[in-house]
Amino acid sequence: MWRRVASFSPFISSTKSSTLSQVNHGISSKDSTPFITFVLGGPGSGKGTQCAKIVDTFGFKHLSAGDLLRREIACNSESGSTILDTIKEGQIVPSEVTVRLIRREMELSNNHKFLIDGFPRSEENRIAFERIIGAEPNIVLFFDCPEEEMVKRVLNRNQGRVDDNIDTIKKRLKVFEALNLPVVNHYAKKGKLHKICAVGAEDEIFEQVRPVFAGCEQVISES
Repeated sequence: MWRRVASFSPFISSTKSSTLSQVNHGISSKDSTPFITFVLGGPGSGKGTQCAKIVDTFGFKHLSAGDLLRREIACNSESGSTILDTIKEGQIVPSEVTVRLIRREMELSNNHKFLIDGFPRSEENRIAFERIIGAEPNIVLFFDCPEEEMVKRVLNRNQGRVDDNIDTIKKRLKVFEALNLPVVNHYAKKGKLHKICAVGAEDEIFEQVRPVFAGCEQVISES
């Protein structure tokens, strides 16, 4: 199915999972166990804005899966060219490629607190992350927002996207829901999910987010 998968070999050649100790060696000079937070939510749910507040307040390292892919493309590397070709062909970048980009950033960081934004988007993503990183998230935030509100926000943010019209936005939201709901349900069953009502002023929404991390501050500092 993946016609270009061989070109991704630097990222997916190893199928063995990393142990926490292996990941820790690169993540922090203090050999701290990584504290991982997934941030989930549909287009226009406001999760990017809330991620910035979490970083400022609690000192997390923000890792956006989309930004990492775009950066890899922008650096004109062989893998970046392959990622771009894959996207242009209408295919999905293999989960292993995205996870290994995330892992590389984790290993290069001196921070042990990671805010992973927009990933996993599917059960396949989730399984690949847990296999390759060798760890589950400590916290999963899900920014729950009505479809009408997300459509309005995406239309209003005026980012110049050609596909930002009502029909295509609704299609994106349906795809997001179909792929992401199993991930949300999985972590809800494990007691890791914190559902945030993403309607209202930015500061009001953050007042729901703050207690999630405030309640874990001791665990975070000891990780």
